[in-house]
Amino acid sequence: MKMHGLGNDFVVVDARLTGALPDAATVTAIADRHRGVGFDQLAVILPGQNADARLVFFNADGSFSAACGNATRCVARHLMDETGAKSLRLATDHAVLLAEDAGNGLTRVNMGAPVLDWARIPLAEDLDTLHLPIAGDPVATGMGNPHMTFFVADAAAVDLDSFGPLHEHHPLYPQRTNVEIVEIVSSDEIILRIWERGTGITLASGSCSCAAVVAAARRGLTGRRVRVNVPGGQLEIDWREDGVWMTGPTAHVFDGVWRG
Repeated sequence: MKMHGLGNDFVVVDARLTGALPDAATVTAIADRHRGVGFDQLAVILPGQNADARLVFFNADGSFSAACGNATRCVARHLMDETGAKSLRLATDHAVLLAEDAGNGLTRVNMGAPVLDWARIPLAEDLDTLHLPIAGDPVATGMGNPHMTFFVADAAAVDLDSFGPLHEHHPLYPQRTNVEIVEIVSSDEIILRIWERGTGITLASGSCSCAAVVAAARRGLTGRRVRVNVPGGQLEIDWREDGVWMTGPTAHVFDGVWRG
């Protein structure tokens, strides 16, 4: 299936019957927007143990990712439509995530507790994750994948084409990192631009939205329930005691057959 959440687009492969995972060359071939299907991330649905299904995520460059929030919401919506369930549990390499039908066509997923410890994000050395020693004073956060969040006066003014890859490969992040540019609108609203590790500029990102709100709340710039305006639309992020909840729309674009 081709699906998207606010323009953050995915190929979703249902491999519950076969258990087959594509290799990196196949992933990058499907990701090619001119010769393949094109996507920001690829998600594979596998049979779940102690969960309704297991999800495995790939970036467009063929690398693995332990988390992908918008893809999780898309798969959750597909499985809830398929079964009629109003909630389900999805196992990822990060955690077992609870998904719910939020009504009005929206889907909500608990992305789990944010990772604030430097070694688990991971960073290359023991540093204060709230103030990294990098120009621009970013915040480090883990959401099953690593994040670097910058706060700026004007998000649109940042040249993300050069800024993103420069920081994705920063030596403090041994596994590379997602990069977020955040403009604070109010205590409950932000503007977010995104550079995703292994993919590039995207119209939306669930894990990046969660990381941006966690970073903003830790800095005292916002509360813990925030509207996140991304180029593709709006997500609601709610950092609760039991984890970071993300609510937003999903869309099914078309079905196809992977003949791999």
